[in-house]
Amino acid sequence: MQRLGESAIKPHLSIPTLFHGLAALALIAPLASQAALETGAQAPDFSVQATLGGKVFPFSLNDALKQGPVVLYFYPAAFTKGCTIEAHDFADATDEYKHYHATVLGVSADNLDKLKKFSVSECRSKFAVGADPHAKIIKAYDAKAAFMPNMASRISYVITPDHKIYYEYSSMSPDDHVKNTMAAVKKWAAAHP
Repeated sequence: MQRLGESAIKPHLSIPTLFHGLAALALIAPLASQAALETGAQAPDFSVQATLGGKVFPFSLNDALKQGPVVLYFYPAAFTKGCTIEAHDFADATDEYKHYHATVLGVSADNLDKLKKFSVSECRSKFAVGADPHAKIIKAYDAKAAFMPNMASRISYVITPDHKIYYEYSSMSPDDHVKNTMAAVKKWAAAHP
């Protein structure tokens, strides 16, 4: 019989085992599968305050789609390493997107003042970024970060003028978002001369 004060429950996990389990969870958390709108789904319409070259303007998905496809990409936070790499990649490719009448818009939960600076320095005044501080667009596009629902994950969509999701790519690595969305834009353009 146990004496008063002794634990009646024996721990099943030692502290080192618990620590290693939590460390493993921290490593796989960024890899958690991201829900995304499926190809062929209706793209939710939206308007957002955006900035291009530091100048603020209202961006309307509906209006942009009248010109051609829209490459809508979500990113976690302006001026972070991966988001800067991705912004540079999209800036470098903007002229080629325009050749196919595609519009690029980046969206994050950052505020507009921060994005005005980001649009000039990291986006190199080549494409617009939209401020979604309440994560309404992020949530509508199932682009919220798994463990931070008011922050975007890294996900890119190609939306066609019929308001459909033509292509979706999710990866926390910024490396292939431009390559993959550009391939999708070219494929769509070839089928719609």
